[in-house]
Amino acid sequence: MRPPPETRSPDLRLSVQCGDGEPPLPVDRRQLRRWVVAALEGPAELTLRFVGLAEGRRLNRAYRGQNHATNVLTFPYDPDDGIPHPVQADIVICLPVLEREARRQKKSLRDHLAHLVVHGVLHAQGYDHLDDGEAARMETRETAVLRRFGIADPYQAPDR
Repeated sequence: MRPPPETRSPDLRLSVQCGDGEPPLPVDRRQLRRWVVAALEGPAELTLRFVGLAEGRRLNRAYRGQNHATNVLTFPYDPDDGIPHPVQADIVICLPVLEREARRQKKSLRDHLAHLVVHGVLHAQGYDHLDDGEAARMETRETAVLRRFGIADPYQAPDR
């Protein structure tokens, strides 16, 4: 028997890719899927791609005009055909940047990865942080999703 619609997870087609020569991921694909599903508000077709510095820099330069690798990039696809579609996006996470940030912020690699996955999935669904109101809405949603996994608010300074 299927659970009622309000308790069912959104339909998700998820592809996980690793760039050439990248180290193994710090979590398994099932955990990545749990984080993605927790952040989804409807059906989705997503690719999570994990890359190194060169590919991260190349993508950030090509699509954002910035000549450095960044932690996460989201590339949503919105077919302009008037037909409702699942959320479709590629989410790219640069592993060396993730690792550097986790160390600097004194966070576990797993927790920081969860944050970036959730952050990317929310961007794919139209969330943004261009102004204070949008940022507050996005951060509130991120924090709530992460809390479900026992992960502290990523926007609060860690206790030292």
